[in-house]
Amino acid sequence: MNPTRKRRLIIVLLVVAAAVVAVGLTVFALQQNMNYLFTPSQVQTGEARSYKTFRLGGMVKAGSIQRSSDSLKVTFTVVDASGSMPVEYTGILPDLFRDNQSVIATGHMDNARFIATEVLAKHDETYMPKELKDAMAKAHEGKQVNEAAGQDKPQ
Repeated sequence: MNPTRKRRLIIVLLVVAAAVVAVGLTVFALQQNMNYLFTPSQVQTGEARSYKTFRLGGMVKAGSIQRSSDSLKVTFTVVDASGSMPVEYTGILPDLFRDNQSVIATGHMDNARFIATEVLAKHDETYMPKELKDAMAKAHEGKQVNEAAGQDKPQ
């Protein structure tokens, strides 16, 4: 192989190696910033165990909101069709946050309690994020909703 071809081959190989390293670092960085959405029943079955931070989505259980009198700490329970998860949040909650309201909280697990770093409430009556809608639909598979009583019944 003559010296010109050898030099070109080395340059091409170095460019390809640099591109592979750049793509690998980009994929690694994006994986670290991804937050997956889980419902309380999915968290309880252990599907979120391998994630350090994730999003918890569901409805705020009626009567579960407890505010600390001396700080911004709030505890509440997020529920779905077959599970519930206690949530602790310190900060200012959205104006639309209340009982029986859809909510998505970002945070991590601390034993059996979800520690939220961010809480989002749905912004109107009909809106539900696609991820939460899909997760709730999956959680309700095989159950028939009794509209008169407002309870789920297995088929």
